[in-house]
Formats: sequence, C-alpha cells, structure tokens
Amino acid sequence: MTHPAGALNIPAMSAIDLPAVRAYLEGLQDRLCEALEEQDSEARFSRQEIAAPGGGNSRPRILADGEAIEKAAVSFTHSVGPHLPPAATERRPELAGRGFEAVALSAIVHPRNPYAPTSHCNLRFFCAGGASQDPVWWFGGGFDLTPYYGFEDDAVRWHRAAREACRPFGEDLYPILKRSCDEYFYLPHRDEPRGIGGLFFDDLDEGGFERCFAFARGVGEQYRSAYLPILAERKGHAYGERERAFQLYRRGRYAEFNLIVDRGTRYGLQSGRRIESVLASLPPLAAWRYDWRPAPGSPEARLYDDFLRPRDWLSEAEPPS
Repeated sequence: MTHPAGALNIPAMSAIDLPAVRAYLEGLQDRLCEALEEQDSEARFSRQEIAAPGGGNSRPRILADGEAIEKAAVSFTHSVGPHLPPAATERRPELAGRGFEAVALSAIVHPRNPYAPTSHCNLRFFCAGGASQDPVWWFGGGFDLTPYYGFEDDAVRWHRAAREACRPFGEDLYPILKRSCDEYFYLPHRDEPRGIGGLFFDDLDEGGFERCFAFARGVGEQYRSAYLPILAERKGHAYGERERAFQLYRRGRYAEFNLIVDRGTRYGLQSGRRIESVLASLPPLAAWRYDWRPAPGSPEARLYDDFLRPRDWLSEAEPPS
C-alpha cells in the first residue's frame, strides 16, 4: 500500500511509515465495526469509499437505529492537502503553510440504553513537509467515556485500560495523559467535564516513530477491550421515560462540546472534508431544558456529584497496601 506520489517528498529511507499506520487504522476500523455489530445483533454499518482531493480517501461507516446502539460512527480518513488547516497549526504555528498528509480513525458510539455510556476514540497521524523542507510528523488521539448514569466499576475498568495502554512507555505517562484528557474534554461555558475522561495526547513524536506508533496501537486496542464489556453489561439494563429524558438532556452537552470546543470538528470543517462525515459524531437525538437542575440526592444528581468532577479512579480503587 502506498500513499500518493510526491505528496510530501519524504525521503525513501525515512523511518516514517505512513502506509503502516494507515493499514493499522483501517484494520482497527474493521474490527470495531464487526464487534459493535455483534453487540447490537440487529443493525449493520453502512459502508462507503469516497475519494478525496489530492489522492486521499475516506471510509465512513455509520450504524443507525439499532436495538442496542442508537448510533455509531467509525470512520477512517486519509487526507492530503497543500496547507495544514488552522486547527492543526494553532499549537504549532511554525508549520503554517506546509503541505500535509494525514490518516485518522474516529469512533463514537451512542448506545440506546441510558445506563450504557457513550464512548469516543480517536487516533491520528500527521506528516507536514514539502519539497524544500524536512518532514515533521506526530501522532495524536486518545479515548474518553461519557456516562449518563455512572457506575464506579465501569470508571475503574476504563481507567485501568488507559493505564495499561501507557504502562509500557513509563509509569508517569498515564497521570499526565489522564490530566490532559480531563482538561481537554471540558465545557468552559458550562464549567463542567464532558464525562469521566481517559487519555488525550497530541504532538507526540518523542522516542521516534516506532515507539510512538506502538503507543498509538496500544491505545486503540485498550479502547476496544475496555468499552465492549461495558456496553455488553449495561445495554440490557431496565429503564423508563425519566432515564431516557435525562440521557437526551446530557447528550445536549455532548453536542455542545463537539460544535463549540472540539478541535477535530474545526479541523474537519477547515480541511474541506465531507460535512456528513465531520458531523457524524453527533448523537441522533438530544434535548435542552431551560435552567434545569437535578433534584438533590437523585440518581441524576449523583452523576454531577460523583462522576463529573476530577477523580483519581485508580488510587481510590487500589489504595496503597
């Protein structure tokens, strides 16, 4: 598998292996879709192959109106362009104006059952360069969990998976990336987190390509191994109109984050990607209520009091001996 000739003029002996990253992300997309179809048992992903300008392509896959999954979007994109979009250079302004090539996988799952959390995973690899410039590359991504009715067992399972993804690369890495996730998936206009976090990283190139690529693969595998058991356990929980109404209300927060805060959404819009793909992460239904507040002591209030705040889930679950 090769990338478009002349896209970046990367030297033939470069240690950068964009085709290998692409192959891994496409394979992970396939495996995630297969596993989610098994979880739902009814709905199936639509599958498209769409050519993109400059020689790239996208593979959007959407599952809608399933028995267990109300909506899931698991999409791969390969982008090639003459200039990096502003959302990709706001943290690295020295790269403004460079041509780029990028591959990315984005997975978002919105279950039907309010007791099953929404999940998100993103992995991306960028190369920026040109005929007279040395290529600059980096990885980014992570995963996070957005419950509506929280379960401490789920939160601990999730953060154990995050720690396992980081452990081969240093014991100090998990707390750093956990804190980055808490800071990123935050709605400043609401002064509240989106969910219980996980991992978030960007501009990762330390230690060389092979090390960073191995870390990105670990994140992808841990997302899959952590979320599927949570979904399997919670998708059959009994619920009623009250829980459904609260789920839709909290989905409104998810939509606000994606439309107002998320850099990935801005990158997609600025890079000219297909709008249906850019907005595929939004929930199928959401609701807003004016100045609504949960009753003190209610299950809905527990989400705010016990889950939507910074917590060291693993040290609480595993106190020092």
